[in-house]
Amino acid sequence: MTRSPRLEPVTPATVDAALALRVHPRQERNVAPVATSLAEAYAYGETAWPRLILDGDRIVGFVMAFLDIAWREEEDPSDRRSGLWRLNIAADAQGAGYGRFAVGAVAAELRRRGHRRMYVTWEPGEDGPGEFYRRLGFRTTGEESGGQVVGVLDL
Repeated sequence: MTRSPRLEPVTPATVDAALALRVHPRQERNVAPVATSLAEAYAYGETAWPRLILDGDRIVGFVMAFLDIAWREEEDPSDRRSGLWRLNIAADAQGAGYGRFAVGAVAAELRRRGHRRMYVTWEPGEDGPGEFYRRLGFRTTGEESGGQVVGVLDL
């Protein structure tokens, strides 16, 4: 990182740059593109918290949190969770700490909102982000969601 990274909302002035963001080709199967995330953010309204990751004026990534989503409503309507929904770091910006920064920023936002846990799901496998999340302190819950591993971090 060259400067202090920060999170900013996606605006009409930044949406095209956000849509152009690309992860490393070997990661494309592990994370949906920003266009999908922005469509989901629109559809989910206030339960989605999409943000760009900037370093100076450069967009280096995209992160989206989910807020108070019913987890398994049929089984337990009171089980509502918040956490990291998407994390896309530009291919040429990886390895510089932006992912770690983004996860920390989402954790801080969830703490500010009074949450005690932060959830994340990831694609299992060699090229998946599981090891990254484990290094940040997430532990697996033993659950799956859509074939993905579910992890949790105590805040």
